[in-house]
Amino acid sequence: MRSSILRRNQEVLRTCEASTRRTITTSSSRTSKAPLPICQACSRKLLQPPAQRQSQRRFLSSAATQTNPSSDDSIRSNPIPQTHYEFFPKTLPQGPPPSGRFHIDIRELRREFLQLQAVAHPDRHPHNLKTRAEATSARINEAYKTLQNPLLRTQYLLSLRGIDVAEDETAKVEDPELLMEVLDAREEIENAREEEELEEMKRINEERIERSEAILDAAFKRDDIEGAKSEAVRLRYWVNIKESLDAWERGKPVVLVH
Repeated sequence: MRSSILRRNQEVLRTCEASTRRTITTSSSRTSKAPLPICQACSRKLLQPPAQRQSQRRFLSSAATQTNPSSDDSIRSNPIPQTHYEFFPKTLPQGPPPSGRFHIDIRELRREFLQLQAVAHPDRHPHNLKTRAEATSARINEAYKTLQNPLLRTQYLLSLRGIDVAEDETAKVEDPELLMEVLDAREEIENAREEEELEEMKRINEERIERSEAILDAAFKRDDIEGAKSEAVRLRYWVNIKESLDAWERGKPVVLVH
């Protein structure tokens, strides 16, 4: 009786082993459909060998790193740009004039700015990288603020050539017609009783700014620094008038800085 039971158990074990070998062979040819082979004799999942699981983990970890690089890696590996233009390689791939254009697509610039800040935000970095992240974020803000403003952009480009028109009080346009136009604008703004009276002046002044931008674009393109410097001073008048129009209040005196 005992020998009969032993023979029966041996037959069951041989059947299970044979079934297991068949299942593993079948499963290996259908890896994508059945990642874990199952013994059809005992209905138990067969565990993967440790070496195979470790190899798989390394592959997944490597793929995740390649497709989704961390912001910490960006902070560590990316060098700090030397000019404002280098912060925005997608929007400004050619860099500053004369290789690139003076005109900038402000919408594209803002889109890239938001993407950069999402990566450089200090809250996304560990303590040991937070100081550098804060400095990078501040520089990105400064670059965006400067480049999105035509006057600040002009002054910045001239400063790269060693010319400071932002703080130079002697940088004025000796053009009597221009000065008369500026004085007339100040008087009209001061005498306005309602803001609606200034709508036409706003339209005219926007056209002045657009003309100055076109002149600056051409001047920087041909590397005419003196011409760009002269137009930068003129643009400063128009921007100052724009700021006075935007901040208009009845009876408020107008101070046009030039």
